[in-house]
Amino acid sequence: MMSEFVKLSKSTVLGAANGVMFMTFFGALWSSIGIVGSNRLGAPWPLVLSVLITLILLSGAISLFVKSRSRNQSVTPKEKEETKRLNQKFGLIFGLEGVAIFLASVICNALDHFEVFFPVMAMIVGIHFFPLATLFREKFYYGTGIVMCMLGIISLFLPINATFGDVSLIPMSTFIGFGSAVTLWVTGLRIWVTILKQLKQS
Repeated sequence: MMSEFVKLSKSTVLGAANGVMFMTFFGALWSSIGIVGSNRLGAPWPLVLSVLITLILLSGAISLFVKSRSRNQSVTPKEKEETKRLNQKFGLIFGLEGVAIFLASVICNALDHFEVFFPVMAMIVGIHFFPLATLFREKFYYGTGIVMCMLGIISLFLPINATFGDVSLIPMSTFIGFGSAVTLWVTGLRIWVTILKQLKQS
């Protein structure tokens, strides 16, 4: 395992930067679902925290992109082929996830139960982390996938509408939105911190 810490290629650092960027962006999207579902409950703090966390992780992704420039750009044919293989498989997994989410939206709408779309989408996103964990040899992704699936399942049992004080909100959307956002942001932070530690040791 230590051999992976000795030398980090430019593609490895770039991959980590892209990973942080993905988690940041999609975390922000899920957070927006939570904010809309909460109907401004606790405003403006949910939005403020969402923007703050997004900016922090975004700065982390950008810093990794910058650090990747200082890495050794020489790539062996084997490394080049491995990177191509990873990118192709990642594209396939990401594409299948997109298709599954699209089909889920169509089915939920056709059954006139679109309110369950977000929980179903969270489960689809969670499931897509399992092959990613194997592809990138990142065990933490299994945890992310499990949490996302659990959030989706739990949210299915939450009421669609509720009143908290004088605010009418959507508990299902609020829970799945903020829960998924935090899960993805923590995953992004983990990627960032892990690669920084490896860079210090390389």
